[in-house]
Amino acid sequence: MADTASDAGDASDKQQEGDGSLEKDETEGVLSESRAPPPVSRIVSQRQQWAANVDGEIPVTAESAPPTAPPEAAPLSKLATRFYILSYLVFFAIFGTLARLGLQALTFYPGAPIVTGVIWANLTGCIAMGLFLEDKNLFREEWGDGCSTSRVGGSSPEEKAEQAKKHKAVKKTIPLYIGLTTGFCGCFTSFSSFIRDVFLALSNALPDPSVSTIASRTGGYSFMALVAVAVLTVSLSLAGLIFGAHLAIALDPVMPTFPFRFVRRYVDPLFVVLGWGCWLGAVFLAIWPPDRHDHPEVWRGSAVFAIVFAPLGCLLRFYVSLWLNARIPSFPLGTFAVNIFGTIIEAMCYDLQRVDGIGATATLAGVSLASGSLITSCQLLQGVMDGFCGSTTTVSTWVAELNGLSRRLHAYVYGITSVAVALGFMVVIVGSLKWTIGFDNVVCT
Repeated sequence: MADTASDAGDASDKQQEGDGSLEKDETEGVLSESRAPPPVSRIVSQRQQWAANVDGEIPVTAESAPPTAPPEAAPLSKLATRFYILSYLVFFAIFGTLARLGLQALTFYPGAPIVTGVIWANLTGCIAMGLFLEDKNLFREEWGDGCSTSRVGGSSPEEKAEQAKKHKAVKKTIPLYIGLTTGFCGCFTSFSSFIRDVFLALSNALPDPSVSTIASRTGGYSFMALVAVAVLTVSLSLAGLIFGAHLAIALDPVMPTFPFRFVRRYVDPLFVVLGWGCWLGAVFLAIWPPDRHDHPEVWRGSAVFAIVFAPLGCLLRFYVSLWLNARIPSFPLGTFAVNIFGTIIEAMCYDLQRVDGIGATATLAGVSLASGSLITSCQLLQGVMDGFCGSTTTVSTWVAELNGLSRRLHAYVYGITSVAVALGFMVVIVGSLKWTIGFDNVVCT
């Protein structure tokens, strides 16, 4: 991050000296909610004062400091800023996971034309990501001159481009923005579930409520099914990201703005209570479900286990991305690492859920005769897959990085490598059990 700050400062100096156009940096335009390069402007806004306490990258001097602000706008400490970020991530991880599970439940119905469960969640999450990335109004009081660049009359294209660059840099340090993108969009979409659907298409095992038996097919048809799911998901997600950006531009004249002081004084502390309170409540519900005397496994397995594990996955993704993404500008290593790691855990849990005595039974009658502990074990594994793996991995950030890499070749290498490596692990881990011993009957799905 220090190197990035130095590079940005050098670039700003060259522009001010009139050295002409600069060579396009490899990281310029990378759309990732977890990368927050420092602003190139020397004008420090209210939010830049706050961001200076996060990583120490934005110096506040007597010449650059704004007029004396009231006490309530004083910069927050680094610890308070980090705590607010974590609180937003916890809350929106739970909210995004519930939204994904709800949308998946609407995907399966008799005669459904598409039976890949997570495709619509990935599309919707990418639309939201594109909207938040391109929006210039929601946080305009926190990053600059108090007005949207598109609403400034008489501004030259160069000034508008400079304002947009400053805006994108500063808003990536805002806790609420991080919560909406990394938390909600990142957990609404799931890379591991996407790879699982690709494998199920390859192995002719996609769930289809329209048919009772699945007819066998040749290897050529299986390859076509694999390509269909992979291409459809990636293309729809990229289209959703671009549509979200276009939507932000179209809504620019009517997009509201979050009041800076109101957010600082009321909204941030509120989400501290909501985030940690909801997570703690989910843990209590998982341990002591309200209908535990009747059929606790039915009520508890729907979503509670998933939202217990979701914040853990979201926080892991956030910190790994911060640590690794900037190391290779042409290949976001952090996002790649969490997507592969989450896919491996998903594959392992998928196997365990289909092993007799862990999450399944070898007899058909065992579905109704399964003990409560066996059903709870099965649902716990499902919660890890839906919650932890679904929140650790993300499609919205992945396609944003694909769209933002400055060279198309790097985007193709990054995208193809991510899908190929993840699918390879899924085939080795899940396929080795499915095509040898076989799966038993899952008791909770």
